[in-house]
Amino acid sequence: MQQDKKNDTPKMPKFNMNWIYILVLIGLAFVWFSGEGTTNSSASRVADYSQFQVYVQKQYASKIVVVTDEKKIKMYVKPEHIREVFGKGTEQVGKEPYVVVDYGSVDQLEKFIDDQRQAKRFTGQLSYENKRGSDFMNLLISLLPLLIIIGAWIFIMRRMGGGAAGGGGVFSVGKSKAKMYEKGGDLGITFKDVAGQEGAKQEVQEIVEFLKNPQKYTDLGGKIPKGALLVGPPGTGKTLLAKAVAGEAGVPFFSMSGSDFVEMFVGVGASRVRDLFRQAKEKSPCIIFIDEIDAVGRARSKNPAMGGNDERENTLNALLTEMDGFGTNSGVIILAATNRADMLDSALLRAGRFDRQINVDLPDLSERKAIFEVHTKPLKKDDTVDLDFLSRQTPGFSGADIANVCNEAALIAARRDAKAVSKQDFLNAVDRIIGGLEKKTKVMTAEEKRSIALHEAGHATISWFCEHAAPLVKVTIVPRGRALGAAWYLPEERQITTKEQMLDEMCSLLGGRAAEELFTGHISTGAINDLERATKSAYGMVAYAGMSEKLPNICYYNNNEYNFQKPYSETTAKVMDEEVLKMINEQYERAKQILTEHKEGHNQLADLLISREVIYTEDVENIFGKRPWVSRSLEIMQANEEKQEDGTEKQEAGSKKQEDSLGEEGGEA
Repeated sequence: MQQDKKNDTPKMPKFNMNWIYILVLIGLAFVWFSGEGTTNSSASRVADYSQFQVYVQKQYASKIVVVTDEKKIKMYVKPEHIREVFGKGTEQVGKEPYVVVDYGSVDQLEKFIDDQRQAKRFTGQLSYENKRGSDFMNLLISLLPLLIIIGAWIFIMRRMGGGAAGGGGVFSVGKSKAKMYEKGGDLGITFKDVAGQEGAKQEVQEIVEFLKNPQKYTDLGGKIPKGALLVGPPGTGKTLLAKAVAGEAGVPFFSMSGSDFVEMFVGVGASRVRDLFRQAKEKSPCIIFIDEIDAVGRARSKNPAMGGNDERENTLNALLTEMDGFGTNSGVIILAATNRADMLDSALLRAGRFDRQINVDLPDLSERKAIFEVHTKPLKKDDTVDLDFLSRQTPGFSGADIANVCNEAALIAARRDAKAVSKQDFLNAVDRIIGGLEKKTKVMTAEEKRSIALHEAGHATISWFCEHAAPLVKVTIVPRGRALGAAWYLPEERQITTKEQMLDEMCSLLGGRAAEELFTGHISTGAINDLERATKSAYGMVAYAGMSEKLPNICYYNNNEYNFQKPYSETTAKVMDEEVLKMINEQYERAKQILTEHKEGHNQLADLLISREVIYTEDVENIFGKRPWVSRSLEIMQANEEKQEDGTEKQEAGSKKQEDSLGEEGGEA
């Protein structure tokens, strides 16, 4: 019976902000429809049209307003005639009383007013208005401040609660914003979708194996790393690798960005960290992936007065405690990605938090080929597409860059209504991404065109006769992006670089300016980019690599971001400047000497550029002969191909031997 009484008790409705919105709308509607929004302090009286004509003829009217939507006339009475019309004084009827009159035709009314104007009986103003429209505007103007306040309040409340877990508005602002996938396989990405990066994949595969078969490791007393930090340049596939780990493991997967912890309210970041790990423990074993962790994991300042952010540091402290504090997080594995590992706090990188740092570097030659194979699968290609050649043509490209090349090639092929993507489409896509869009419509004088041709031919000539300079692929004087001309090279992929190699590259950079001075007699601003790159290279050699004569074997690199002082004296800085100037001037004189020796060939190359605008390696070879130095990247590619052929032959021999042994066993049986 007591239970029944409890159930019979009426429940009070919960408070909802929508009630306030509805009440405000009802109040506005009542004011509008009741017509109380536009009260007038002056009196009025109703008259017929004939009386109105008499009043106008007696010059009682000061102005006339025609209300078109109500078919009425408002005739405002002059102050000196108020008593004749209303029988009262100004104190009783106000300063601007009016007579309301119904009218039939606007044309007849206008004709009557014109006649009275000509007779000089009416000299006031005749105007038209829409009463309902004007009342509505007056109502809006009077209520505009209130509407702005209500709108701003609604916007702020939605922003405070937007994106928070559970949709609880401002009260859920401290909840985690992580997206959870019950099964990582729902992402549809596995290790097959990650081409290259074999070393990084091998590292994270152990995490997958632990999640699938933890007993294999725990029986031997081992522990899986609590966290793995993916470090590498942008676009190398760090986030893709984390998605592949989730797809292979098939466990709950929490994904969020480091910036999701940051909020305008104090203490929200730490609260979200705690809420994230609470959810993860409930779903363990699981994976937490934090992308761009440097947003909250940056090194804490030793001097908070110098720009320290207390809120960010509190969030980092909460993250450190949750990852490896007094409590335990069994079965929760943290993956994080960043391209700024040097800025992370040392406490975050220690063993027990991020036990492993997995370097996800730019792909090398063979890895680029594998990435091209992945991204060209959905494309319709013709027989001219050579992935080996494309992988050699894209040194320094990341996985994202290669995906962009493949997509751009497909767009270029579709633009010319082709049935398949050709090799030239890929080359055009590489040129488009590296150099920018072609600007064939840019107007240049003949003198400017010849100066650009001499400049680009200078680069090509120097690179052809310097042993360690990158071999030439293509030269063009067609403007691209902000450049008036460009030269494409096939640089060697070196693990270390010698002083001779850097000097040859510097000489090649200065070849354009040297050609301008030698063959036109003046220098131009076209070499600004070349000079910038040469100067940076020279300062790197002197200040960091210890490759100068006066400052040998010394590196002045300083990795402390809070040290505002140079790690060398003013005297040393002067010596550096002198060494850099000497190094660049020596290579500039060397470039002029090479161009002088091959003056005829350089002029032929420049003339060919002016006539054809684009020349290739074969054209340079026809003028200067074969280059005496073979590209190291070509040698590596050929060696890899030979290894693959040897491996294929051995595999075929092994399978044949196995077939023979099976045949013998079958005969004996």
